Amino acid sequence: MALIGIGVFAFILKWAFSRGSSVIAAPPKPGASDEYGLLVVASIPSTYIEGEIQRRTLEAAGLRANLANTLDGPRVMVWPTDLEQALALLKKD
Repeated sequence: MALIGIGVFAFILKWAFSRGSSVIAAPPKPGASDEYGLLVVASIPSTYIEGEIQRRTLEAAGLRANLANTLDGPRVMVWPTDLEQALALLKKD
């Protein structure tokens, strides 16, 4: 019985300390502006805070928007069908 207990304990320790199969997701890596699938760039804010304000403005108007931290800096991205409306809303501000 003791050998079975030690075997189970060894298996649990091997699983717990193994590398490469973490349950926690890795932090996202920024990519180029054209690497975000169907999303298109609606705005190029100078700071991340300005981008968040623009994103919230678009969401308040009912548009789905995302603020992406790209290799070129922050970008406010929307779906292609919402691009014209997003540009008009952001032009008002």
